[in-house]
Amino acid sequence: MRCILAAKMKAFFEVLEQFYKKVLLGATLENESQEYIFYLNPAVLAQDCSTAASPECSNRRGVQGRHQPPSTTLGTISVVSVCLKRHSPTCSAREIMLLQLTVIKVMITRILSVETDFHAKEKYRDIITILLKSSDIDSTLTCMFQNSDKLLCHMAAKCLALLLYFQMREEIALSNSWIAFCQTNLSEYPENEKAVYCLWTLTFIIKEIFKDTCSQKTEILKQFLTLFDTAFEVFYNSLFSQHFESCQDTSKIINSLICSLELLELLIASRVHLKLHFTCQRILFLKPSCVLGVITWPVQAFVKRRFIIFIKKCLLWKVGEDLCRGSDPALMPPDQHLGVDMLALADAVLQAVDLGLLRTLSVHGKPPFFGGDEVQPAHEHVPGPDHVILRAASLLIIKSLEIKFQNCASANEMKVGLQNFMAELLTFLKPHLQPSLQPHNACEWISRVFIEQDDDMVEAARASLGIYLTLIRERDFLLMTNGTVSRCQFLTCIMALLAVAAFRLECKAAESLTQEKEMCNHHTHEYGYNPHCVFLFLLKNIGFDASVLLDFLISSETCFLEYFVKYLKLLQKDWTDFFTICKYFDVTKSKDNINVCACSPSLVQDTSSNQTELRPSAALGNHRNAHASGSWVSDASSKPLNQLVMPKETPATLLADSPSPPRASQSLVDYDSSDDSEVEGTDRCSANSKQVSLHQEAVKKFQDTVGTSGDEKEVSLEPQSRPLVPKQSNILFSVDWDTVPNNVSEVGLSSKTLKCFEELQSAVYRLQKKNLFPYNPTALLKLLKRIGAIYNESMNAL
Repeated sequence: MRCILAAKMKAFFEVLEQFYKKVLLGATLENESQEYIFYLNPAVLAQDCSTAASPECSNRRGVQGRHQPPSTTLGTISVVSVCLKRHSPTCSAREIMLLQLTVIKVMITRILSVETDFHAKEKYRDIITILLKSSDIDSTLTCMFQNSDKLLCHMAAKCLALLLYFQMREEIALSNSWIAFCQTNLSEYPENEKAVYCLWTLTFIIKEIFKDTCSQKTEILKQFLTLFDTAFEVFYNSLFSQHFESCQDTSKIINSLICSLELLELLIASRVHLKLHFTCQRILFLKPSCVLGVITWPVQAFVKRRFIIFIKKCLLWKVGEDLCRGSDPALMPPDQHLGVDMLALADAVLQAVDLGLLRTLSVHGKPPFFGGDEVQPAHEHVPGPDHVILRAASLLIIKSLEIKFQNCASANEMKVGLQNFMAELLTFLKPHLQPSLQPHNACEWISRVFIEQDDDMVEAARASLGIYLTLIRERDFLLMTNGTVSRCQFLTCIMALLAVAAFRLECKAAESLTQEKEMCNHHTHEYGYNPHCVFLFLLKNIGFDASVLLDFLISSETCFLEYFVKYLKLLQKDWTDFFTICKYFDVTKSKDNINVCACSPSLVQDTSSNQTELRPSAALGNHRNAHASGSWVSDASSKPLNQLVMPKETPATLLADSPSPPRASQSLVDYDSSDDSEVEGTDRCSANSKQVSLHQEAVKKFQDTVGTSGDEKEVSLEPQSRPLVPKQSNILFSVDWDTVPNNVSEVGLSSKTLKCFEELQSAVYRLQKKNLFPYNPTALLKLLKRIGAIYNESMNAL
């Protein structure tokens, strides 16, 4: 009897294997569709192979014997005369069932593929449709979830997901029994431990929806999520409300956490790229403390790592970017809830940090590798912190602060919040950074923490710059509206400059502005967000190599273009501060042989003392009264960089030095055209050639303080059939190196920076001339030209 059964199984396997080879090649099947059903239904083996599935499922298989093969079936389907030689003389039920699932999977994949021959595709579609109608295959596959064989469970879940997606795509009604199975198990968690099987299936289905190229996938997902929206919300609340310490079998909870996290990421990604707004897609933002709480649980480090990286992706709005490379979220309808949701998540992160979130993170221990955390005996383990955790935690805080400040009405609240949270972050980072950060200027932290991850480093620099711009904008607004003078009245007086009252107001405002600038400057260095220091450290990391900046500008993996444009606009107005910092770095390096931003002596003396206060000779219209270059070294004092005093300027000088009045805010670049670099808000997504800003709808645009001064052709960077190349003399700058002094304190960091800009500008221009640059960089080149003009003028003033 056993020999007969083995012979039957072998013959069955051989036929199925030939069937698989044909489907794998996409060949057209010659036989009637009904003849193939017997070999594809896993329930056929249940009678003879009871070990293939859980015993409790046996009573659910009402299809046994329903499809027996015709007498000619084995002969009709081509079976090679010489069977494939196998190591085992018999084929187990497990092997047959795995092959059955594989054939079903490949067949549906062929149906969904545009490369499959039309006649073959129609035949496959007919076979799968008959299989769904004539057997209870979804129940059979659901029973396999409980099998102890993990590979069989995985294949069953994947196969069921494809079958369900096929039904939705072909507008075939889903099985009521399977819908009830998922809704019940999700709603009854944790009493019902089968919820994890439902998570597997839901995850596989959404992945298939993402992979498909059909135009109806948004409608398909909408139909699918409608069935499970409420059940998933109940499951979410139950899962994250558990007390991990009191659980006996923590492995099951961890398994549920990882599965739910993967599904949650897909749900949020579908919100980003398919623009649906179900509760299950917003649940993280509606109840963010639930997910953040897992980081404080006494779970393994890899679980905390997965969760903190997931939250970082959500704050950066980069969830699902690997799944949706070809989609264009900017063309989708606006997400009306995005601004509120991002603010809720940022608030929750900051609240968790305030309650001690950073102190619960495990930074030391075995570093995780691709193949595990065990190091071979022959290889020495180098101890050190987990830099992935350091980067993720840093971005969580800096990005949350940026989002929070864009929705914060009080300048004082922003200032206090920034100091508290940045102090907490720097305290967390300093023990893990060797050598330690300088005590009086912590701006190096971004370059040190993110040196191995370019995209995160640029994101952190951009968020830091956004915080700085928000603070100075609020500071200047408060100064302009001080007392009884309204902003409109003040601007009228500034523009007129005719009345004595206006002049007095200007002087008073300028004096207050100078004092406030000094205090703000102090804080930017102390708490590590001075934009000039951050940018100089970035340049130092890449060795002032213009080719690296060019790679960043072209790359689709960083948001460097948006960051760089905003920084250049700031640099035009803040050249004095930039030059002061460069001078300081040059002096400390020449005196103490310290690298960039080694913060020992200061360039300034206390103004209350008898010694001279040093001022930079770099501001436009304010250089000719500067002292000789030799005094930079001789008058250097011991004050730290965060106590640098910026030169006082009269309102007339400020007006004279300011660029042309702002034009209406308009896009500089757009990454299929290049990204909207003017946007400041929660839409800090990766700007690249395939991805534009992902959440422009939910954020406020601020009026650009520096106009792009050109016609629309110069700022519109739509793809062009031919290059838009202006005359070289009108767009490129050249540093007048003959006017640069030979003194090392004068030819230092600022000269290196401008040399790098000049090389970058030439490279961009050459690529543009050959129509090889991915967008029209005319406006970017003009910004670089302006910086070059400011530098040349400042050098001439020396």
